[in-house]
Amino acid sequence: MRIDQTHRKWIWGSVIGLIVATAVYIPYDRLTMGGAHGGTVLGIIYGSVGFAFMIFAGLLSLRKKKPVWRMGRTSTWMRGHIWLGLIAYPLILFHAGFSFGKGTLTLWMMILFTIVIVSGIIGAIFQHYMPRMMTQQVPMETIYAEIPRIRGQLLDEADTKVAEVTGVSMSQSAMAAANSQTGGVIVTLVQMEDEVRNELTEFYDKELRPYLEQDGAHGCAIADRSISAESFRNLKTLLPDVVHPVVNDLESICEEKRELDHQTRMHRVLHGWLFVHIPLSLALLVMGAIHAIVALQY
Repeated sequence: MRIDQTHRKWIWGSVIGLIVATAVYIPYDRLTMGGAHGGTVLGIIYGSVGFAFMIFAGLLSLRKKKPVWRMGRTSTWMRGHIWLGLIAYPLILFHAGFSFGKGTLTLWMMILFTIVIVSGIIGAIFQHYMPRMMTQQVPMETIYAEIPRIRGQLLDEADTKVAEVTGVSMSQSAMAAANSQTGGVIVTLVQMEDEVRNELTEFYDKELRPYLEQDGAHGCAIADRSISAESFRNLKTLLPDVVHPVVNDLESICEEKRELDHQTRMHRVLHGWLFVHIPLSLALLVMGAIHAIVALQY
């Protein structure tokens, strides 16, 4: 979610709330014997409000899983998740008197909370900037779930292109499709010397096809745009001019695969932080509930 004008009320509400909480905390901390701590009335209030904000932020996952529930818009929940979750951190610090606690439970709670907040901030930055970066850097951006299918189509298209110029046996329907795609320019096996044909098949089998087959680059030199351009230039010098349009098509297929890989990497960065943020957030809520129950008992 981009942080735009729709967040203005949430931002101002969070800032004002934090100012009020800070204004109350300063005299409270100075006038309380031994300083602020969670066992005082104000300490309990700070902790209760902060934990309530944490629970609200944690309920976002449930709201996303139940989109048909009439519980407000998901976008509103997302804004609340960001800003109430963020302000919960200083409230919990006020609750604890800026201490990470003396017990193991409270210590690990604060460590987890810090990690959750930092990962959330990083995630918010990613969500704000990366969609625009993806649009700029991946002109042929496609639906992420469709990438494996499109990669398969590129491989099939490349196989067809190479078959056209190497004379590999093809079905009549495949040959007709290839013929229509290239405007009828077909170079048969007879029209190419074995050494020339082998240059293309060797490049395709060892460099291009392995790159098109796999998800990502995984050590393929051709994944680098400059190396790829040089490789295709060298290939053209070895092949007759009539084959160059097919080589250009193969280079375009390689470039499209490169963009798919780039989109995949950016998508994983955009969502990878959730594998840290979500489980630690759930663990934090469970530990917070245990902490509240133990504190009320004693």
